[in-house]
Amino acid sequence: MRTRKSERGTRNRRTTFDAPFRVPISAFRVLLSLTLAACGSPDGPRVTVTILAGATLDAAIDSLSANRVLGHPGLFRLYARVRGLAGTLKSGVYLLRQDESWSDVVATLERGRGVEQRFTVREGLRLVEIAQLAQAQLRIPRDSFVDAAEDSALLAGLRLPQAAPSAEGYLFPTTYLLPLRIGGRELVRVMTQQFSATWTPEWQARLDSLHFSRHELVTLASIIESEVRYDPDRPFISAVYHNRLRRGMRLEADPTVSYAYGRRLKRVWEKNLAVRSSYNTYLHAGLPPGPIAQPGRASLAAALYPANVPFLYFVAQSDGKHIFSTTYPEHLAAIRRVKEMRRAARRRRRSRGGRGRVARPPRLRRRRRGRATRRWRR
Repeated sequence: MRTRKSERGTRNRRTTFDAPFRVPISAFRVLLSLTLAACGSPDGPRVTVTILAGATLDAAIDSLSANRVLGHPGLFRLYARVRGLAGTLKSGVYLLRQDESWSDVVATLERGRGVEQRFTVREGLRLVEIAQLAQAQLRIPRDSFVDAAEDSALLAGLRLPQAAPSAEGYLFPTTYLLPLRIGGRELVRVMTQQFSATWTPEWQARLDSLHFSRHELVTLASIIESEVRYDPDRPFISAVYHNRLRRGMRLEADPTVSYAYGRRLKRVWEKNLAVRSSYNTYLHAGLPPGPIAQPGRASLAAALYPANVPFLYFVAQSDGKHIFSTTYPEHLAAIRRVKEMRRAARRRRRSRGGRGRVARPPRLRRRRRGRATRRWRR
């Protein structure tokens, strides 16, 4: 049936009028998905997300996705670019909820909110000492932190060596910026991730050339850290231990005896050397089962790059510096020299302290049981 021109014109005008307001179905679905995904959930569990300094937007999104803060990283990437997050992203450690709303995530990463307290861990601290520090400064129960650091499932998820019985040695010593109300598990995760970030590909290549596992290297570095008081001595102490390991000699490291006792000993005496523990390197050859403290970057580097010297022995002086020796007779002579320096220092202190004072009769002192250990046996 034919239509009149007037009718055809009206129909054409309606069609032309509606066209600009039509929305393609595919675009509508994208907008709907973005809206639903961006809403998030206010009840998700809190997780700690670390955005490293200099991280790109893609790297940040990968971290957020790995911690399940984002369920749709591809869509969030589009949303974040529209919001301009690529140019305003701030590094730090953030406490976010899983399935957090996108607007809150962007606002947090733009403003750097959540990084609210400093936590400093110095080199050489033991796991239990860090736990006590975290309890005092971060209000994390001591047992909560220790339990997390010994949780095999958590350690496996953090990709620590299977030989590691705990996170001891991998809680990297540095100053952290942490969110308030951080938990024990989150703190263990942040500190071990910092260790992984510190480990370089160059170190891994060097490790392979030494035929050490990473766990063995960290264990050796922890002993070096516990011995050193004078920084320039690190590569030489490392050389002593490397040389003794190559020769099959026992390390006889005093800090391992102290660790075996479960507390810091002010001084290691001969009677302490018999403590029955796999960590006692006076009784057992080779390295102990694991680290005895948290080594810093300098001790890790010293363990990887020992000095090229033949030393097998060392003895500490009162000022923290060490005298190194190649032969046992040289070592005994060094011990005698150190003892004489200590006696001379005591005489000088007594002579200065006695000036202008009335002399008192000598007091009988009870003899102290045991002898201080004479470092290294033949």
